[in-house]
Amino acid sequence: MIRGKKILGALLAFTLCFSMVIPAQADDISDAKKKQQELEKQKNTAEAEKSELSSELDSIVSKMEKTQSDLTAKETEINDAETELVTAKANEDDQYQTMKLRIKYMYENGSNEFLEILMEANSIADLLNKAEYINKISQCDRELLVEYEDTRKDVENRENALKKEYAELESLQDELAGEQANVEKLLADKNIQINNLTSEISSNADKLKQLIAEAEAAEARRKEAEATAAAQAAQAAAAASSGTSSSGNTSSNASATGTGSLTHPVPGAAITSGFGGRVAPTAGATTGHDGIDYGAGYGAAVYAADSGTVITAQYNSARGNYIVINHGNGMQTWYQHLSSMNVTVGQTVARGQMIGNVGTTGISTGPHLHFEVHVNGVPVNPLNYL
Repeated sequence: MIRGKKILGALLAFTLCFSMVIPAQADDISDAKKKQQELEKQKNTAEAEKSELSSELDSIVSKMEKTQSDLTAKETEINDAETELVTAKANEDDQYQTMKLRIKYMYENGSNEFLEILMEANSIADLLNKAEYINKISQCDRELLVEYEDTRKDVENRENALKKEYAELESLQDELAGEQANVEKLLADKNIQINNLTSEISSNADKLKQLIAEAEAAEARRKEAEATAAAQAAQAAAAASSGTSSSGNTSSNASATGTGSLTHPVPGAAITSGFGGRVAPTAGATTGHDGIDYGAGYGAAVYAADSGTVITAQYNSARGNYIVINHGNGMQTWYQHLSSMNVTVGQTVARGQMIGNVGTTGISTGPHLHFEVHVNGVPVNPLNYL
């Protein structure tokens, strides 16, 4: 009888152990479900932030495309202003040369000629008219020079303003590039975060699935243990009453006047591209060609096509190092893409004087001299003057 009670107590203790496992597994499943909900919430937030970053990046790229378009347009304005400035400088220089010739004439001939003009007057009114005419000639010279000076200054001021705007646009483009890099990094980090969350969600889902399976198995074992315990308890009771016993076991990313006839600027060099329309070498599209190209080796000497005054010797992003010589009578010659320049603005050069060397600066696909002739501010075919 006592032995039966001991067996019954052992079976009840075994069943109690199974019943204690179930609540612990239920807590683990509840924690896993809460973690899954929190991970899903974090992933949804990260996806929304990624979408906002993508929209921000699209906006920045759109602004950069607009700024690049503005930069290209501004560069064209600067080139146009520079060409206008060369013409203004030529007009100013021509007027200055004319004044110097008139002053030289007056100095060499004294004032006798003007006195003779005044002495020929047949009345006081005629005398005053002739004196006023002489004065007006001098006044006209001065006024024209001032006008040309003012025009040049206006063009220079406009060009400087355009260059300032260009620099501001470049600065804005740099800022946008910085913003783009920053947003791209944030997007990359956000993708990493989303990937990590996706991986963690998958891992937690597997864990939750495992916990549920384990809980279901434990529940099955508990029910089995209860059934076994009940059966054994019944056997123990029967054995106790009959005096017998039984037992069971269980387990578990920049003048002189020229001749008007020009000499070859690069003797011996062949023409590689003529005046007029051609296929642009850098854009692949048909475009105007305001001069002719001479193919020559890098560093080959470039000579002044005629005597004149250097009015530009500087660098331009498209023309590279370039020189403009004013020959008077409305004619200027341009020499572009030079590797070096041997003259300075204001310098008088002789016909055939070396002024620089062939290069490939600016927008150029190889060493050559781009040679232009301008008459009254309009590009003309150089072959008509060579």
